[in-house]
Amino acid sequence: MMAYTDKYWKLLIPLMKKELNKRYGKEYTKALIAKADGVYRDMLDRVDDVGEDNPMASNIYECLVVLAIWKAADGKISVSDLREMCTAILSMPVLKIVGLFVNGNKESGVRKFRKMIEKDAAWLDEHPEYKDVSWDFHIDDTKHQEGFYYHFTQCPLNNFARKEGYLEVLPVMCDVDFLTAKLMHFTLHREHTLAGGGEVCDYWYVGDDSRNTKS
Repeated sequence: MMAYTDKYWKLLIPLMKKELNKRYGKEYTKALIAKADGVYRDMLDRVDDVGEDNPMASNIYECLVVLAIWKAADGKISVSDLREMCTAILSMPVLKIVGLFVNGNKESGVRKFRKMIEKDAAWLDEHPEYKDVSWDFHIDDTKHQEGFYYHFTQCPLNNFARKEGYLEVLPVMCDVDFLTAKLMHFTLHREHTLAGGGEVCDYWYVGDDSRNTKS
């Protein structure tokens, strides 16, 4: 059970509302969002608690907002429609500002991104009570000559999706990783996801100016 907060709801719903209004109209969207609020709260009651101050907890809160909208729609929103909406939201010009802070084409950008991941991993090391349920970080500098690589062998969202029947739609959220990588001028190369039946979720980030996809 994750503690309820409306922080991420207030952040994402206005963006989703804009896309929902375009596709389904304002009247339906208003009713859908009202219904989804209860679904979101119920999901938080059932998902594994990874620690409210876990820097990775935002992934759960944000993902469940999207899943709640999809669930509340009772089939009216297809998986492909949801993917299109997420792509549209993360393609908004204002989000390009992210690239000013982390630029994967610069060594300083790769170092900055690496520090972010190491900070997330360090939090879990300092809170071992969550190690059985949270994302586990495996950073491997030997796997590739360029960029930055790590993988997970467990993911609480994958566990939740398998338990609650959301495997059909979870890959939409996995694909968001490619969009966020693009905002930071990275290309994400990925071969496996837990949601897709793999043993890991792998992340190899390379600057998007690079043509290196093999080493």
